[in-house]
Amino acid sequence: MTIAPKPSSTEAAWLTAAYDLLTESGVEAVKIMPLAQKLGVARSGFYWHFKDREALLEAMVRRWEEKNTGNLVARTEAFAESIVEAMFNLFDCWLDDALFDARLDLAIRNWARNDAGLQARLDQADLARQDAVAGMFLRFGYSAQQANVRAMTVMYTQVGYISMRIEENPETRLANMPDYVEVFTGVAPSETDIDRFMSRHPA
Repeated sequence: MTIAPKPSSTEAAWLTAAYDLLTESGVEAVKIMPLAQKLGVARSGFYWHFKDREALLEAMVRRWEEKNTGNLVARTEAFAESIVEAMFNLFDCWLDDALFDARLDLAIRNWARNDAGLQARLDQADLARQDAVAGMFLRFGYSAQQANVRAMTVMYTQVGYISMRIEENPETRLANMPDYVEVFTGVAPSETDIDRFMSRHPA
């Protein structure tokens, strides 16, 4: 019988195992021994990569900040000829886990309820995201008031999706997105806009 090799105990492997526990069971489950057991390695291997549990948790938070907030802001700044195209650029985040990890966002929000320091960083992240979306509207001629209200509408809708754990057929959500664009921007996307967006997200 062939014995499968044990998982690697690289820093990336520890972070992946921590991500799994965080998103499945919450931050209280992210402890060194369960992680070592999950990876099938000795507990001592953890200390080759992290000073302590707090250092691992900090790495998880930075991963969330860089991936979710960083990518969202980048998508609002991507080239677009119209607000419709800009909104579709942002919507890439809601369809591509490589750009925005909704499970991690929910885990961070749940964790922050009992961690004042993390709540402050979450508040900063939410403000950065909202400012980025508002800035996107401002570039296309919306007033400051309209830009801020529309940005809040976009962000509160997405946070609602995440917090309510909406289970939606991916094809249905994709099909709804042109209507979401019109609701958020007040502009109906053209067939060309829709086709360009759909081509990035084939069923």
